[in-house]
Amino acid sequence: MRNAEATRERILEAATAEFSAYGIAGARVDRIAKNAGCNKNLIYIYFENKETLFTTVLQKHLARAFEEVQFTADDLPGYAGRLFDFAMANPDLFRLMTWFGLEQKANEPTARGAAKNAKLAALLKAQNAGQVGKTFSPGFILTAIMAIATAWTPANPYGPLIDPDALKRQAALRRSIAEAVRLLTEPKADAD
Repeated sequence: MRNAEATRERILEAATAEFSAYGIAGARVDRIAKNAGCNKNLIYIYFENKETLFTTVLQKHLARAFEEVQFTADDLPGYAGRLFDFAMANPDLFRLMTWFGLEQKANEPTARGAAKNAKLAALLKAQNAGQVGKTFSPGFILTAIMAIATAWTPANPYGPLIDPDALKRQAALRRSIAEAVRLLTEPKADAD
């Protein structure tokens, strides 16, 4: 049984690299099997088809993001900073998300919808308690935070190109992101 689980993990690891590089349409099960050191048919036994394999890979990595990036509506700038750190450390996940958005062939991961709904409910509660400004809806705030915090990932076509000095500026960039989110969500903005 341990052998089967190890093979499954090798397939998921190889599939992560393949889907990150080529997306769903460009990915090849033959290459995944070769890189995982297994038979191509074994992939279909475990995952049925390429789209299910992609969704499984995406869910696995999204689960990590949900577990590793703590969301609290009472510290949205801190959340943005932690999300920025995670995005910079995990470019493969953001390439997967980009491919998911471009191709829309895989099923929507249910964990993603549940996590988003929980964040929206927490934001609404924080707005009603006066902790977060009401200028923008919870959905707008969450989308804006996600966009601001992940804009500098290599998968984002609008982010700056990675250069040798980028790491030197990363701490300053993180502070700027947190400050932007603070200004976007502070309660006193409602008085303007």
